[in-house]
Amino acid sequence: MIRSALIGVVAAVGVLGVAIATRPSTFHVERSITMAAPADHAFARVNDFHAWSTWSPYEKLDPQLTRTFEGPRSGNGAIYSFSGDKVGAGRMTIEKSDPSLVVIKLEFFKPFEAVNTATFTFTPTEDGTKVTWAMDGENSFVGKAASLVFDMDKLVGGDFEQGLVALKAEAEKAVKATAATNATD
Repeated sequence: MIRSALIGVVAAVGVLGVAIATRPSTFHVERSITMAAPADHAFARVNDFHAWSTWSPYEKLDPQLTRTFEGPRSGNGAIYSFSGDKVGAGRMTIEKSDPSLVVIKLEFFKPFEAVNTATFTFTPTEDGTKVTWAMDGENSFVGKAASLVFDMDKLVGGDFEQGLVALKAEAEKAVKATAATNATD
């Protein structure tokens, strides 16, 4: 009886190990939105970490969030470090910045260590600009195990959608402010 139970446990652990090992070694999450604003209005708010407090969903999650900025105010080499009870601790560094693309190295230190890449693309459309926010990363063994229960797309996809809606509102508000200023000149 005990031997049969032990064989069953070993078999279950083996099946679980195979299931974990066959999970994807990378993940990709992506969301897009089209806004009635030129690309430079959205780009400016992504390219400057000081502006993230106006649209990033993660800024609103933790009112006690501690922020530090290093390097240039915006663009290549700009660094934003964060620490909070609800968002953990980490750092973002802009690695590439041009008017159609911002690439950010996203390092997490707490509650777990990970390094991901966040990418924002700005594509002109008939109606304004399509902004795409994507995140890519490696799945370690622990990440693969977690992916059996948690879907990364479902975990952060909704946050990306909220952030893009807020970014759209900020960029479109800037268009209206610019139009109002130009009308009074």
